[in-house]
Amino acid sequence: MKKRKTVLMLISVVAGVIVIAAAAAAIRLSVMTNRIGDDYSSVFGEDKYKTPVNVESVEVITQKVSCGYAVIEMFSHWSGGNVTEEKLYETYGKVVTSTGRAFCEEMNKQFPQYQTTMRKWLKNTELIELLYENLSAGVPVPFEWAALYGDVWTLHYSLVTGMDIPNNTIRVANPYGYYEELSVNEFLRRTSFEAYENMPLFLKLGFAFGIFEKNTIYGVSSKTAVR
Repeated sequence: MKKRKTVLMLISVVAGVIVIAAAAAAIRLSVMTNRIGDDYSSVFGEDKYKTPVNVESVEVITQKVSCGYAVIEMFSHWSGGNVTEEKLYETYGKVVTSTGRAFCEEMNKQFPQYQTTMRKWLKNTELIELLYENLSAGVPVPFEWAALYGDVWTLHYSLVTGMDIPNNTIRVANPYGYYEELSVNEFLRRTSFEAYENMPLFLKLGFAFGIFEKNTIYGVSSKTAVR
């Protein structure tokens, strides 16, 4: 009986610790989410964004293995390489880009001529600025966002290929097989995952515990010369 009471007590303690940790993570998530949602309306009047920027020759594909592998394939074809989803899967026997950190590592591994840097939890204004700078250098930008697959929301990787702030347009190569043109507001609703309806509990916990990130892009810069 004494042993049983001890076990029950340990279970209660562990459960209490888990509840406290989850509550602390939820509070942290709320604070960070509020932080990234700054007012970006000023960008429409800033001179530095008056010139539209577009990266040409990005061929959109329909993913067969995973969105992470598909984005790497699209980036490879754009940069003159021959990396494919199938080759990546054959190499690893699984998908290794399920988290942002792992995706960034794989980008650096597959494209040693570039430096890929993960920039996460950016304020709206920071995200727009970094996107514009990267695109101005002639390089498409991988990023994370909420995207619809049919009528189901998903956590998804895609490529930003263009920005036209005066005309309130951001262009995305989506490996679900098509290009999208979105308003700045809709784009940010999706990078912040505000648009994601009925998010599963495992994703909510993933954001809360730092496994997944909001307002996250992967800045890519040439190690030699601008393309």
